[in-house]
Amino acid sequence: MFTKLFSPIKINECEIPNRLAVTAMVANYCNDDGTASDRYIAYHEAKAKGGWGLIITEDYAINDHAMNFTNAAGLWEDSQIESHKRLTDTIHQYESKIFAQIFHAGRQSNPFVNGGMQPVAPSAIPCPWHKQIPRELTISEIEKFVDEFGDTALRAKKAGFDGVEIHAGHGYLLAEFLSHYVNKRTDKYGGPLDNRARIIKEIIENIRSKVGSDFPVTIRYSADEAVQGGRTIAETRVLARLFEEWGFDALHISSGVYGDHNKGIISPMYVDQAWTVDYAAEIKKIVKIPVFTVNRINDPRMAEDILEMGKADIIGMGRGSLADPDLPNKAKFGKLDSIRYCISCLQGCMGGLATGSVKCLVNPSLGREGEIDYSLVEKPKSVLIAGGGPGGLQAALSASSKGHKVSLYEKRPYLGGQFKSAAYPPCKGDLSNFTTWIINQLYELGVDIHLNTEVTKELVVEKNPDVVIIATGGSSLIPPIKGIDKPNVFTAEDVLLGKVATGDKIVVAGGGEVGSETAAHLGMQQREVSLVEMTPILCKELNGVNKYGLMKILDEYEVKRYTETKVIEILDNGVMVENGQGKFTIPAETIVLALGYKPDNSLIDELESVHKNVITIGGALKTSNALVAIEEGFEVGMSIK
Repeated sequence: MFTKLFSPIKINECEIPNRLAVTAMVANYCNDDGTASDRYIAYHEAKAKGGWGLIITEDYAINDHAMNFTNAAGLWEDSQIESHKRLTDTIHQYESKIFAQIFHAGRQSNPFVNGGMQPVAPSAIPCPWHKQIPRELTISEIEKFVDEFGDTALRAKKAGFDGVEIHAGHGYLLAEFLSHYVNKRTDKYGGPLDNRARIIKEIIENIRSKVGSDFPVTIRYSADEAVQGGRTIAETRVLARLFEEWGFDALHISSGVYGDHNKGIISPMYVDQAWTVDYAAEIKKIVKIPVFTVNRINDPRMAEDILEMGKADIIGMGRGSLADPDLPNKAKFGKLDSIRYCISCLQGCMGGLATGSVKCLVNPSLGREGEIDYSLVEKPKSVLIAGGGPGGLQAALSASSKGHKVSLYEKRPYLGGQFKSAAYPPCKGDLSNFTTWIINQLYELGVDIHLNTEVTKELVVEKNPDVVIIATGGSSLIPPIKGIDKPNVFTAEDVLLGKVATGDKIVVAGGGEVGSETAAHLGMQQREVSLVEMTPILCKELNGVNKYGLMKILDEYEVKRYTETKVIEILDNGVMVENGQGKFTIPAETIVLALGYKPDNSLIDELESVHKNVITIGGALKTSNALVAIEEGFEVGMSIK
């Protein structure tokens, strides 16, 4: 099935055993001095075990102020070499090859993460996310950076890396030099493309003088920066020829720069799958060196097709490797239904970094590869789980994988809980991939699943399990609004699941993530939808990239939005609301409630009175989200002894 995907390819003199590459992603797992931690090494080792042909590590800072996260990797001094040699030695126990990506963050940094320094850039234009004015670099500073790139590449070679990748994409320092979007200089590093690319030419010359001609050096850069005034594929084609001429061994074609209004870098679910492949195909037509392609390529068959069509030579799956580090081996041996696919939610890979280090909603073991004990327990327990939402499903999976006898009870006729309805809004269909995957895993492990069965005190007494896990999640919040019990009022979940029919004029009460997505869902059905939210901001719990994608749908389908507006009464033919302009009525045939959730914890006291070992997780304990529920389910299931 995968004759191309599992064929070897050479980058310079380095033979990569297959065409699947882990592309560089910030994990923030290193020590704060840039050295490799045990956690960082175990994280990469899991991918090597999983069969990835090439692992490209996250950004290695070229100096002690070049990073954009506090625990990023570094090779700016010789003392760091030894720890990263432990990493490469570990990876080389397997067939995988490993490249170090080296970079300077430029303006996409701040003093809290880069050692207290003002960010630097070709010109003094702030980053849309960090918002700090960078200091414009002098020519002597640029020349120093060029030398530091060469020194870092040499240290990478001494540390045992099989090659290096220069990061000149995603709006970091070298990308800033390449683009008129940030580079407004009028000296030899600004203006025409040759001047803007001069720093790249000087860097590759410096690196070659230090590592030799047979050490692989590749470059990653954005084909289209997808921002007004940024570089497009037109200049990218010209750069491709120059980069090949200057001695780069492969081109890694990515997209985007920092900013909420940008679909590149970490593509959300609102972006098409494999959407940048044609950029790579354009480049492949005009160069002879290998070309990488990336962005929302998850299915190995999709990857094989891209290779068969000659659009690229190597397929990068960054987040796909987070979701399932064993994806290559599973594909190679025909176990496609066992692959745990990335769902492009950004909750862990992007959201996790905002609070510490990278996580993955569908893979709660991420970042803990070196500490988790997967061995079977000596004395299996009987475990009864109440609730088949994400937390309950994960608890069942973890406990059964440890050898426990698990029974799972769900009062509804289906599994998945609120995660099932969460897949219904536009562009969120991938969420059902995880639900399907985990249900299949439970059946394979022999978990005893009971649908349409509510857990009661009597049931627990009858079954007498060793452990009871309450994972009943939350229920829709129904506040005491006048008229809320009218027959034309429904919850968002029931509307999304198609349990009720709506009229053509609809008011959605609640402008959080659920309410806004439900409004988009109904808008796409060409209903006349109004969205009412008490606070000044819609979707405040969403990251900016996903929010931007959702707002575009609301705009396209002309969903009216009323912020700082309170629902005060539900009428037979509309909703009475109040805001700074006073009271008024929004006409509606149907009112949809998306006003949040409250913990469904009625079982806790009831069961604790008849059982000594009751554990409550997820939304049944405290309103949260699927990432938290799955983490807690994993933790509880793995800890039963």
